[in-house]
Amino acid sequence: MDKKNFLFVSIDGLISDIAWHVVKEGHNVKYFIGEDEEKEVGDGFAPKVDEWKKEIGWADVIVFDDVLGMGAKAKKLREEGKLVIGGTPYTDRLEDERAFGQEELKKVDVPILPYKDFTSFDAAIGFVQENPGRYVIKPSGQAQNIKGLLFVGEEEDGKDVIQVLGDYKKAWAKKIPVFQLQKRVTGVEVAVGAFFDGKEFVYPLNVNFEHKKLFPGELGPSTGEMGTTMFWSEPNKVFNNTLKKMEPKLKEEGYVGYIDINTIVNSYGIYPLEFTARFGYPTISIQQESMLSPMGMFLFELAKGNPPKLRVSSGFHIGIRIVVPPFPFNDKQTFEVKSKDSVIFFKKKPQEGFPEGVHIEDVKLVNGEWLVTGTSGVVLIVCGSGQTMKQAQAQAYNRIKNINIPHMYYRTDIGDRWFEDSDKLHNWGYLREL
Repeated sequence: MDKKNFLFVSIDGLISDIAWHVVKEGHNVKYFIGEDEEKEVGDGFAPKVDEWKKEIGWADVIVFDDVLGMGAKAKKLREEGKLVIGGTPYTDRLEDERAFGQEELKKVDVPILPYKDFTSFDAAIGFVQENPGRYVIKPSGQAQNIKGLLFVGEEEDGKDVIQVLGDYKKAWAKKIPVFQLQKRVTGVEVAVGAFFDGKEFVYPLNVNFEHKKLFPGELGPSTGEMGTTMFWSEPNKVFNNTLKKMEPKLKEEGYVGYIDINTIVNSYGIYPLEFTARFGYPTISIQQESMLSPMGMFLFELAKGNPPKLRVSSGFHIGIRIVVPPFPFNDKQTFEVKSKDSVIFFKKKPQEGFPEGVHIEDVKLVNGEWLVTGTSGVVLIVCGSGQTMKQAQAQAYNRIKNINIPHMYYRTDIGDRWFEDSDKLHNWGYLREL
């Protein structure tokens, strides 16, 4: 195997699992995390560096794991001749600025839902009072990383949205300078995404279904993610009518990496909600579990602009997030008391030290023990695969039975939604390969 030098650059440690897997494949890895409170994430799994810029000359490939300004760094290095996985200022804006992303879709003739941006909670309350209806409140910019702030209205007169806007005005006005109200439609929420090699999409694409609510049955506050189901597909109707239309612009930008668009579909049409112009988390870990192509060499060929051959497992794939307090909320004291440095105990020790189907998030390795670290309370992604969704579910949940972490919790229904959703999607013709 031809060893490569990989430099992973992260704001707060999102890419730890992939860095670890590239290490396991035999490549040389150096890993940088910017946020001081997240520096321990991934310790023991991948070699760390304190200054990533000093390692640019050493690296064969530089991998950026987020937006929020990382696109400018990636573009500059790419222009200097480096092989880079990462975006551009333009692709960062697709995700960071919701209105910009929607308007770019409109430019390529993708129908979008009515929306309005606000910088004042009073103005937003007045708007809903004058235009009663069901809306989704979506913070923009850095505030959108606080996933519990996204609110999906249920009341036809918008009174629940008005109440939440009033609450946010009191508690979050300084941290949410810009937010969006988007008209809510009902249907099946489905995302399509694909890797992009700087010139074109790499197939197969990925069709995935996020489970964002904290509790089973889609109850409780929104989280970043509690679990995802997915399968790999050739181009289908959802992809061709949304993300595929962005291909010329992504080529113009020289974008290299993974890009995803989340949509709501129903019998009337396809409605794009938002871009993810980077790896998704935990999506990339579930994808890695189902990829037959070694991740390191795939990323190298992708960054080089050689259309890489992406070999994947057939069937269905599922990832279930195991979390600890205070997730999904930010409460440093609760994390310190309940969760920090808790031991992740495997009832049956893995033969080679790597538990099958288990992927790390905010974890460190100390003296052979896996410990909870970071600040967020996201700990593990446990994956399963099968020729049916039920088989994938069974494998993932059986693997969870082998794990014990104090105060751990997870959803017990990831994948259940698929059986009704798939009937609707097939009936409407959205999953047909074209």
